[in-house]
Amino acid sequence: MLSIGMFAQIGQVTHRMLRHWDTAGLLRPAQVDPSSGYRSYDPSQLQRLHQIVALRDLGFGLEEISLILDRGATARKIAELLHIRQAQVAAEHQLATQRLADVQRRLQLISKENLMSHIEIIHKPLPAVRLAAGRFTVAEQPEIAGRIGPLFDRIAQSLQGQSLATPIAQYNGTEDGVEVIAGYATSAQSLADVEIIVLPAVPEAICGVHLGSMDSIHESWQAVHEEVLARGLLPTGPCREVYVRALSEDQADWVTELQQPVGTP
Repeated sequence: MLSIGMFAQIGQVTHRMLRHWDTAGLLRPAQVDPSSGYRSYDPSQLQRLHQIVALRDLGFGLEEISLILDRGATARKIAELLHIRQAQVAAEHQLATQRLADVQRRLQLISKENLMSHIEIIHKPLPAVRLAAGRFTVAEQPEIAGRIGPLFDRIAQSLQGQSLATPIAQYNGTEDGVEVIAGYATSAQSLADVEIIVLPAVPEAICGVHLGSMDSIHESWQAVHEEVLARGLLPTGPCREVYVRALSEDQADWVTELQQPVGTP
């Protein structure tokens, strides 16, 4: 079973959304502890979660989504709706364009036609990392793309004159959205204009290597999370991206290690 926190992190939604959908009868937890009210979800419910988010991004209300799913909407039907929405969103402002990319990502997760299921996967501990970093929180996943690049640029500018080490980002699902910590590995104990943030050591993590553009990184993340569940493990903390090579503008030769802390149920 997945806790509400891990289920929200994998699905990239907030705890508040899951509780709202539970109240509306759209996505009920597999189990609810009668004494504490603690919600748990079955991994098989992830497909319905992705379908709900995709249909919500198409502009459907909760009652309409419930009707569509309860009538047995197929991935093909949802794909047709997504393509219609694609033509509309392409003409909207920058945030709407980012949401379009999120809709396309959800479509791929539902259909699983282009999933990168054969990426290199390893099981290893993660050392503690000291970062010269900054942080921000966004309400929705698509907002991250427009903010993380400028944050890295600001940190790099503050570290002028110093050799920049590996860039790293951590993503943590919270009540209000996604908290992002991003910066460069450093040995410095303190810096004048930059916060020092220590990412703690992790005993176990499932890690995968994504090659190429960030546009398709969600496919590699899905492969990592599927491997976590296939090994009988559960996510236990914020995930990280280590940008091993990130130099070219077109991102064609980028190498990114995806790190998901895990533990036993």
